[in-house]
Amino acid sequence: MTGRLRPPVPAAAAAAAFAPHTLALARRWRRMRKNELARQIGVTAAAVSQYELGQARPSAAVLARLALALSMPVDFFAAGFPPPVTPGQAHFRSLRTTSQAERDQAEAFGEIAWRVVEVIERHLRLPPLRLPQLDLAEPAGADDVRVAAATARKSFGLAAAPVPHMVRLLEASGVIVLALPDVSERVDAFSHWYGQRPFVFLNPAKDDKARSRMDAAHELGHLLMHHDAEPGSQLLERQATAFASEFLAPSAVLRDELPARLDFDRLHELKRRWGISLKALVYRGHDLGVYREHTYRRGMGLLAQWGYPEPGDLGPRETPSLLGKAVDLLDQQQVPIESLATWAALPQGLARTVVAAATERLPELDLTAD
Repeated sequence: MTGRLRPPVPAAAAAAAFAPHTLALARRWRRMRKNELARQIGVTAAAVSQYELGQARPSAAVLARLALALSMPVDFFAAGFPPPVTPGQAHFRSLRTTSQAERDQAEAFGEIAWRVVEVIERHLRLPPLRLPQLDLAEPAGADDVRVAAATARKSFGLAAAPVPHMVRLLEASGVIVLALPDVSERVDAFSHWYGQRPFVFLNPAKDDKARSRMDAAHELGHLLMHHDAEPGSQLLERQATAFASEFLAPSAVLRDELPARLDFDRLHELKRRWGISLKALVYRGHDLGVYREHTYRRGMGLLAQWGYPEPGDLGPRETPSLLGKAVDLLDQQQVPIESLATWAALPQGLARTVVAAATERLPELDLTAD
């Protein structure tokens, strides 16, 4: 195995092998409208639409201008990475607070990350996908979701103990976990399938360990329960949240550990033990019948007064590490990230952004590098 770079693909060869979906992918990633792109490259917006639909093929000169405008190498637009089969649609937490352009960019980042993963897997064997198969009743009730979470915990060998590290659990099970780039900070955590692997994207702006764990468990709920479901439903979101709560802290155990009175010293102990927020503990106490309505409201009122972040910091948020370790290992074998970027037909800066998004020591993401 060597890290030898292949020579750049000439614009004429890339134009001859032009893959229409790559233009839409690059444009969504750069959040550029068709008319803006058309103006920059000297064609009409209709021509850009025809390129993306495969109704026309850009000349070598036009493709070179496209590559420049979108900060991509010309061979990014050549056939070689057909769009991954993506069963279902991405599960975004809230469709009302994010624009379509933001969601498109987040999904485009996922497909770009998938390219990097595909190249890495040509050299290394990443953990195989091992997610439990759940048969969820339809329509599913609250008890069905609790059973699903209990079944998943058993499959992962968790017994009645807390989940040590939610992100590590996902990565060990073959799920690719990445932090969303800063440009997508309004997009909450979401999950999506790219090819044969599910990807989970977490928002680094939530620099809170309890919230990062809950987000990761929430997306696991989507992956296990909502394979073919139409995203955006508040019912599905409530189910994923209920799954996450039960998965992180089983009701049968938590009910016996919660203090009968609103004892925040004890709640802090449970926060550290289970890795979930005080707010989640008070909510669960009410849901499980431990706290009556007035106690629940008093607890939530106190937490509101204390503000965010709530007391009892758990330390740094959980972050992924799988791809970063894979890239480090390849580098030791004389396969540098520059080679990975070339094979994935990506700018080196963008390949580094993907690896940074999946690395424990997360630096500031470079979204403008070309």
